[in-house]
Amino acid sequence: MVDSQYYLPNDVGISALDCSEAFRLLSPREKMYAHYLSRAAWYGGLAVLLQTSPESANIFVLLQRIFRKQTPAQLEKDATAAGLSSEEYQAFLVYAAGLYANMGNYKSFGDTKFIPNLPKYKLEALVKASQAFQEQPTEMKALWDSCSCLIYSLEKRQKQLGLGDKGITTYFSGNCSLEDAELAQKFLDSKKLSAYNTRLFKRENGGKACYEVRLASAEQKGQNCSTLATAFAANENQRKMLEEYQRSFTLGSIEAHKEGSRYWIKDKSPIVESYIGFIESYRDPFGSRGEFEGFVAIVNKAMSERFANLVSSAEVLLPELPWPQDFEKDTFLKPDFTSLDVLTFAGSGIPAGINIPNYDDIRQSEGFKNVSLGNVLAVAYATQKEKLTFLEEDDKDMFIQWKGPSFDVQVGLHELLGHGSGKLFVQDDNGEFNFDQTKVINPESKQLVSSWYHGSETWDSKFTTIASSYEECRAECVGLYLCLNKQVLSIFGNEGQQADDVIYVNWLSMVRGGLLGLEFYTPESQSWRQAHMQARFVILRVLLEVGEGLVGLKEVTGQDGKPDIRITLDRSKISTVGKDAIHRFLCKLQVFKSTADVAGGRALYEGYSTVSDGGSHDFLRLRETVLLRKEARKMFVQANTKIKGDQMPIVAMLEDDEDVMRRFGSMYVLGRDCAALRIIRSVLFNHDSAVQKCKD
Repeated sequence: MVDSQYYLPNDVGISALDCSEAFRLLSPREKMYAHYLSRAAWYGGLAVLLQTSPESANIFVLLQRIFRKQTPAQLEKDATAAGLSSEEYQAFLVYAAGLYANMGNYKSFGDTKFIPNLPKYKLEALVKASQAFQEQPTEMKALWDSCSCLIYSLEKRQKQLGLGDKGITTYFSGNCSLEDAELAQKFLDSKKLSAYNTRLFKRENGGKACYEVRLASAEQKGQNCSTLATAFAANENQRKMLEEYQRSFTLGSIEAHKEGSRYWIKDKSPIVESYIGFIESYRDPFGSRGEFEGFVAIVNKAMSERFANLVSSAEVLLPELPWPQDFEKDTFLKPDFTSLDVLTFAGSGIPAGINIPNYDDIRQSEGFKNVSLGNVLAVAYATQKEKLTFLEEDDKDMFIQWKGPSFDVQVGLHELLGHGSGKLFVQDDNGEFNFDQTKVINPESKQLVSSWYHGSETWDSKFTTIASSYEECRAECVGLYLCLNKQVLSIFGNEGQQADDVIYVNWLSMVRGGLLGLEFYTPESQSWRQAHMQARFVILRVLLEVGEGLVGLKEVTGQDGKPDIRITLDRSKISTVGKDAIHRFLCKLQVFKSTADVAGGRALYEGYSTVSDGGSHDFLRLRETVLLRKEARKMFVQANTKIKGDQMPIVAMLEDDEDVMRRFGSMYVLGRDCAALRIIRSVLFNHDSAVQKCKD
């Protein structure tokens, strides 16, 4: 029997990201700009296959070959003739959908491997019965043989992503350890090279270790999608931005990407927003290398107005945060903050909000942008009452009613004043400081600040393995802390009792999120597999530690006779006991970050991240209950643009995929086709060139 966490259930949720109305309202020029940027994102997104696991690219090509020859309905007839039941064929579709949705065979949220929920011999029978196999048996057999064992393997190391004996990673060769990663980082720092677009390979040479740092780059042949998009750019900033991105991807230059990001920041309030490159470092087990992603989205003017009002209030709200003024940026550079409907998000997963670029030097002195992805928020967190776990019955209706509005507030604060706040103390290569080291006092030690960042050191390069989760925790705490502010609530249209309910549900959601986070902890390696969920568990620990009846976790027996948990949150103590606890913890997080105090930050964060069976709560036993009652994460179906003749791009359902959409109960447009089992149709290549394109 296979643990259910390693396969996707046949009734997994499928949600469509509808942006048809937003796209319809674009001008012809804007539609063309969005179309070609979307193409660029999808093509670039193929790199994620190579960043996920050694077998992901071959599995992808195997599926591509199968579904280019037959529609899912046609393939089902062959599968039935080969002996598959309808449930087994559905399990195959779900597995394929999962691979497309995650751009690999490891979950983007949790980094756990998933395998097909049908026997290996049945999947092999389906592959061999397919038209693709019948027409090219030698090539298809080679493809199947290259990945079939790894598709199903659940050996200890292959159950999750990780470095060394803790898991699988393609950011490093299999013989690399944490010590190798640290050595390489020191080398890159000494050469003032970013690790964002690199992979590290180790080999023996004459008895000595030899390291090879590979930069992501590609030889440009003819026009590419970014070039085509440039012709439809709305202004000079967009044109310069795209030119620098092309230079970055051709030369492997992070400096060029940073320059493109500077033009991107200057491009204020565009109707079509986009960003592309090696961005988030969540999946690098060392925390320094970025996964490729590219998104294209269209502004939602009504919600964007609320975020603009929040930006306007930022300079009033920042002093409310619990650290001294010296620990805040000298000047708050007002960013763009827009609500967007996603047209395309190519990568391993789709977030609810983004604060970028991630380059510390640019964020500190030149600015950043925030985006909230409205059509993601609209469908990602909707749930049915009967599937809402671990809450008291009296809380469930209120949670469902106010989860959306509370999350709008939390995302806004998290992105703008969470990721957008706080100063890093730096001594540059010329010996100049960006703070007065003779006067600034550390509020924790009550002594002068005695540590800081040097030269090219960054937050990621210093705090490495905990950097991503630590920063997400800091941003989440800012959201909890400032959502108590009546001015913030009013900006989002929440007054009186409604405002109080939004606060309660926001805090309740964070406590529940911390409990659900236990799903993403691996006891065998004592490691966390998801940055945000680790952050929420840490916050849960902080709120439990303060006591005074603020938060409770009670183990009970459910109506089905199985173990269950009930969460309690005393809403009368949120603004007192709860606020004080977050105040103290948030100040510590910022001080350790500002001062580059890695030892202090690690001790604090890893202490609260500990999952054990000791103390007042047996978190290992609670984890078993969480796993027992977990709900599979939804997969998204995205829009697809295509040009018909001389017409402008349209958003449309691929005609022959309607039967698959009915199968998954969705009636919306598709493009990445995670449910319809197709990636962009114009990616026409055979097996060898497919793998090469992914490598490029």
